[in-house]
Amino acid sequence: MDLLRDLYARFRVLIHEVAKFGVVGIIAFFITIGGSNVLHYGVGLGPLTSVAIATVVATVFAFLGNKLWAFRHRNGSHWGRESVLFFVFNGIGLLIQLGFVAAVRYGLGLDGKLAYNVSNIIGIGVATIFRLYCYRRWVFLLGDDALLAEQLEPEKTGT
Repeated sequence: MDLLRDLYARFRVLIHEVAKFGVVGIIAFFITIGGSNVLHYGVGLGPLTSVAIATVVATVFAFLGNKLWAFRHRNGSHWGRESVLFFVFNGIGLLIQLGFVAAVRYGLGLDGKLAYNVSNIIGIGVATIFRLYCYRRWVFLLGDDALLAEQLEPEKTGT
């Protein structure tokens, strides 16, 4: 039990960041998948246009959720810098996502709903790993006086 408590103490900030990032990401995921399906199959827009529009809407939601909640404690930067970097890295993430959809649709010639959604989901997954790394590394920075969770020593208890 002490090992688990020590590990949690050592990585608690990382655990909380990843959990909150995950909640924001799940909601953004549903915005992207639902929006792209409505735009593609309901409105009749092309597959890449639908993914791009839905992802941009989800990105705005994700920025606000991550800035105001998931990484709120990381006050080492300013809104302008964070905004620019956030949207640059999300643009790269969108290109990753579009690459998967385009490869399946135009490279493999699969245009069914299942192929569309699976390629979109895989693209989202790969882009999400890229985004999390970039957010923690370059976007939502810690202030000068803060320590990363990975650098903290476990708290000593008086037991």
